[in-house]
Amino acid sequence: MAPRIPKAEVPAEMKETLIEQLGAVPEPVEVIFNNPAVATSNLQFSAMIAAWDTVDEGLKTFAHMAVAAQVGCSWCLDINYFAALNQRLDLEKASQVPNWRASDAFTPGERAVMEYAEAMTNTPSTVTDELSASLLGQLGPAGLVELTVFIGFANLSTRVNTAHGITSQGYSEACAVPLAERPRTSAVA
Repeated sequence: MAPRIPKAEVPAEMKETLIEQLGAVPEPVEVIFNNPAVATSNLQFSAMIAAWDTVDEGLKTFAHMAVAAQVGCSWCLDINYFAALNQRLDLEKASQVPNWRASDAFTPGERAVMEYAEAMTNTPSTVTDELSASLLGQLGPAGLVELTVFIGFANLSTRVNTAHGITSQGYSEACAVPLAERPRTSAVA
C-alpha cells in the first residue's frame, strides 16, 4: 500500500542522518514534511520523549507495540521491533507482543504495561483504578505519568500513520524472529 499523501522532500542533512541511523528515511517523516512546521514540531516532541528515562525503554517499546497491534499500524510494529533489536531485548518475547495475552513470555509487570496501553487505546478508554494503582506501585508517580504520555504519543503516531496509509517499511527484516499476528477478537478498539 502506498501512502495516501505523497512523500515530500526531507532536508538533506536530516535525510543523511536518518539514512545513517536507520538505513532509510522513514515514510512517516517523508509524508509529514508536506507541512514542515508540523514535521518539525512532531520530530522535536518525539526526540524529547525519547530522552525520558524514568520508565525502562523495553517496557515503553512493548507498550508502543501493544498500541500498534491494537490500532493496526504495521509501520509502528516494524520500527519498534527494530528498536527492540537495538535495545537488546529478547526478540522472541518482542515478537509475541501482538499476541501477549496468549503468550507466557511476559512478566506480570510487562503484562500490566501492555494491558494499560490497550486500555488507553480503547475508545472509550477502559483504564481502571485497579490497573492504575498497580502501575503506580510498580513505576511510581513520575513513571506512571511518563508511561501515560508515552502511550498517548504512541496512539498519535499509530493513528496518523494508519490514516496516512503508511505500512511496514521492512525495518524488522534485520531481526531473525517474525512478529506474531494479533488474534482476531471482537474487543472494543
